[in-house]
Amino acid sequence: MNQTLFQFFHWYFPFEEKLWQTASREAKQLSELGVTHVWLPPAHKSAKGNTEAGYAVYDTYDLGEFDQKGTIPTKHGTKEEYLHCIHEMHANNICILADVVLNHRFEGDKKEKINVVEVSDKNRLKIISGEHEIEAATWFSFPGRNGKYSLFEWDHTCFTGLCHDGKVKLILHDFSKDGWETLPDTQHGNFDFLMANDVEFRNPAVRIELMKWVDWYI
Repeated sequence: MNQTLFQFFHWYFPFEEKLWQTASREAKQLSELGVTHVWLPPAHKSAKGNTEAGYAVYDTYDLGEFDQKGTIPTKHGTKEEYLHCIHEMHANNICILADVVLNHRFEGDKKEKINVVEVSDKNRLKIISGEHEIEAATWFSFPGRNGKYSLFEWDHTCFTGLCHDGKVKLILHDFSKDGWETLPDTQHGNFDFLMANDVEFRNPAVRIELMKWVDWYI
């Protein structure tokens, strides 16, 4: 049997059209057309509230359940609508491919004073400043969720680098003392950093928390 994947979203899908509800209504028709897999966008809360598709990650435990970043629903709807969408897809023999983003986090809840060095945007292996202190929003406490599902709070040691005042900075702490994480892609010298607060996977606490989240999400 041939398998067919349908991407059920695009970047500009409007909040008003309620993507989870739309997908639920169309599940039966998709199945009749021969669709076997549906790719859904990130379900977690964006730092941009309900105006962004979920790639500007704020809280991966908030699937449209908590009043955070100015909204309860995500751009796509509420947690209940998301779960109903999955149920409708499964009821019509359609598998779900969930898009998740674990690489970075946007707009923490509190600022910390952290030590950094600036690196060249063209070659991030090249340090172009001395060590200096900045204030950055790298502490994520998720007050709107109030510890439900996880008590873990992210601080600057959970991140390798960040963009601050338009400049890429390497955060200095025990896990990043050897520089960026080693990646196969050598674009910009090292392509570990993409945007926002770049997650530090060498921190064991981060890896444990992410594995707990995967178990919870599934």
